[in-house]
Amino acid sequence: MNKSLQKNPYSRSLMMIASLFFLFGFITCMNDVLVPHLKQLFTLSYSEAILVQFAFFSSYFVFSIPSSKFCEQKGYQSGLFTGLAITSLGAFGFLGSASFHSFPLFLCSFFVLAAGITLIQVAANPYVTLLGPPETASSRLTLVQAFNSLGTTLAPLVGSYFILSNQSVNSVQIPYLVIALSLIGLAIFVSVVNFPSFNSNASADVPWSELFSNRKLMLGTAGIFAYVGAEVAVGSFLINYLGTERVLSLAPDVAGRYVSFYWGGAMVGRFLVTPLLARYRPSTILQIFATFALSLVILSVLSSGAFAMGAILCVGFFNSIMFPTIFSQSIEGLKRGTEKASGLLCMAIVGGAVVPLTQGFLADSYELRWSFILPVICYAYIWFFASYLRGHSRLKGNS
Repeated sequence: MNKSLQKNPYSRSLMMIASLFFLFGFITCMNDVLVPHLKQLFTLSYSEAILVQFAFFSSYFVFSIPSSKFCEQKGYQSGLFTGLAITSLGAFGFLGSASFHSFPLFLCSFFVLAAGITLIQVAANPYVTLLGPPETASSRLTLVQAFNSLGTTLAPLVGSYFILSNQSVNSVQIPYLVIALSLIGLAIFVSVVNFPSFNSNASADVPWSELFSNRKLMLGTAGIFAYVGAEVAVGSFLINYLGTERVLSLAPDVAGRYVSFYWGGAMVGRFLVTPLLARYRPSTILQIFATFALSLVILSVLSSGAFAMGAILCVGFFNSIMFPTIFSQSIEGLKRGTEKASGLLCMAIVGGAVVPLTQGFLADSYELRWSFILPVICYAYIWFFASYLRGHSRLKGNS
């Protein structure tokens, strides 16, 4: 942890937020385990199995704006508590879905689960940017996102052991019961602890047209769509990709353990690069990382064996700073409307529904590896957005 964060008077609140990021990172990454698991159990095509991610991430599109309104009216702490309560209901839904052996019920549970996480995200992301100086907002958000990555790193290991190694739909019940009880415990804790409060920056008085006319915010919203779409698409198809003959023909439970390297790379990147974001221009680092990410996907698709696996897993490291950097840079300089802007950015997380589903159709129509051209396009857009940010900051510096 860098010195600026250690001196932050809100460090206790930041650590509490970090624990929330850990938990919903864990929950989100369990989807990568359940996609191939449910595909096999219910005999689904790629495009049908990826409905798991579609149900989960489409919830962001539906609930982000209502969540921002809720946070405007009730405050960030109420948003966190309510989000945790809703997420726990979704987790309990997995117990019933498994008992009834129903794929549609699973999809409903994913939708409810993500509705709660959406509210947590809408409350937590802008809240972190307020817990300290504006110039270090990117590094703070990257730090708490590192705990999110810790959750995404552990989830494939837990999922491989408890779920993929057991060819039964009931194997999801124990992990999701533990998740549900943990969420309830955190909700109780959040309800009794006093968090620092901040005055709203008058989001309710800001017309949507003002936000829509903010070019940087709009380009950043598309950047979040592209980033989450690429990250989720790569993660969702990794187990199947590593199981192809062209790569290493790994069994699902073995491939699931390797997925931890993909998400672990993001965790390592966030811890290592956080100090750099506080010292150097975040847009420059974002552009460098986007260049490496798209290059590695291309190298993996064009190669085979262990090299193809290594290249695609290394993409995780270069994903590390993308979400927090795009998010914080998109709302930087907003004098009002932060809650609405946060809702708009979180709504763009629907990219995690649209891009993987589109890739699923491509995988069904063509060879799985060629479907990875879609994440390449997404990373290319992020490169463009980083270039725009660099030009925007130069103009700002000359003004």
